[in-house]
Amino acid sequence: MSVIVEHLTKIYGAQKALDDISFEVKPGDIMGFLGPNGAGKSTTMKILSGYIPQTSGKASVCGYDVQENSIDVKKHIGYLPELNPLYTDMYVKEYLLFIAELQNLGKRSNNAVESMIERTGLSQERRKKIGQLSKGYKQRVGLAQAMLHNPEVLILDEPTSGLDPNQVGEMRDLIREIGLDKTVILSTHIMQEVEAMCNRVVIIDKGKIVADDKIEKLQQKLTGDVTITVEFKNEVNESDLKKVAGIISVKQNGKKFLLRCDNDIREEISNESSKQNWILLSMNLEEDSLEDVFQKLTKK
Repeated sequence: MSVIVEHLTKIYGAQKALDDISFEVKPGDIMGFLGPNGAGKSTTMKILSGYIPQTSGKASVCGYDVQENSIDVKKHIGYLPELNPLYTDMYVKEYLLFIAELQNLGKRSNNAVESMIERTGLSQERRKKIGQLSKGYKQRVGLAQAMLHNPEVLILDEPTSGLDPNQVGEMRDLIREIGLDKTVILSTHIMQEVEAMCNRVVIIDKGKIVADDKIEKLQQKLTGDVTITVEFKNEVNESDLKKVAGIISVKQNGKKFLLRCDNDIREEISNESSKQNWILLSMNLEEDSLEDVFQKLTKK
């Protein structure tokens, strides 16, 4: 069920769209695949799904080489591209039955389609033509076709595009549920989506991978130090606070303090507050958002 990319390179004429990238996505991972426009995300996903060949390097899905065993790869993968291609003159259920036939589901087709219609919230739209649907419901149809054959690996390119806030929440829940027993690669420009759904992030820029880690570890690596905000009920001298080991600098605003520290010393601050009879009202660890991390890595 894993996806393995090894030294993958793709060249279009004089342009190197992918430059020797490597990563692995394991079962149970929901990997956020991020990058600016033109960074190489779509190229990578097209190679993994067998739409285009790489120039060099290797990629495999569930143990099958994407070039040598492309048919087997497609049996194990579900792909929702950003530009969701649908037959707009077909009815929702009609289209999904057609996809089930292409996937050789046989006698399982009707049950699989009914289950996927329910799972993706298309029950009320099942008898409508796809061309009559809103963009959000067209996305649901695209996701339904991607999951219809129960693939081990899902590649989703902007899956929440066009959804209203309620639908976004439902889609998040569905993708998190899917990620419990499948391998998911999720590409999106909406950082909140990645923070809400993904347990790991790969950031690509100009065809090269510039980050590959859990979100919280990326945030810590980039900042190098830690920012902690504290608020006291009673008066606390800035000079006394600076004596706590690990504090690099202190900025005071009334009874609130912004502390730059060499690591997470909230426990030490709490212990010192007890010793000094400081009445601690609040203490929070401040972190860069994923958007901050993304901009630091790709704005060069």
